[in-house]
Amino acid sequence: MLPGETLAALLAAYAEVARRTDELVATLPDLDADQPLPKAPWFEPGARWSARRVLMQIAAETAQHAGHADIIRESLDGAKSMG
Repeated sequence: MLPGETLAALLAAYAEVARRTDELVATLPDLDADQPLPKAPWFEPGARWSARRVLMQIAAETAQHAGHADIIRESLDGAKSMG
């Protein structure tokens, strides 16, 4: 966290993003609706992703980074959350 940030504020911001994501997904005709991706070196020019793929990417990124945080925590306190 940055100076001045609190865990409660970060969790509230995360919950707000989740709420807004739910609202947006509810407006889609179906999860196969696709959108062009922005120009970026990591996307192929003209690439499009379905809403389903975007949501899966968000879930995968969240899980991956939560795993990194868990590994760091385990190395600090020695406690294991699984296994």
